[in-house]
Amino acid sequence: MLCVIYRSSKRDQTYLYVEKKDDFSRVPEDLLKSFGVPQFAMSLNLDERKRLANANIDKVREALKEEGFYLQVPPPVENLLSQHLSGGK
Repeated sequence: MLCVIYRSSKRDQTYLYVEKKDDFSRVPEDLLKSFGVPQFAMSLNLDERKRLANANIDKVREALKEEGFYLQVPPPVENLLSQHLSGGK
């Protein structure tokens, strides 16, 4: 399974995976508006990979098949003050 990954022009560390280059026909219009102009990042063959750096490869494959896209958002920002106050737990 091939996919193409685009970087968001509006949101840092946010990526959109689609099945075909420059084909955003299955991506909701509201999502594209908030995503901004998609900036090509790379193409990947998901069949040749067992995992991805910041996304669950099985969820990516499933979303691409069922919805035609996958949106990768950055992990939540760790609140170090809260962690420190709770004793580092």
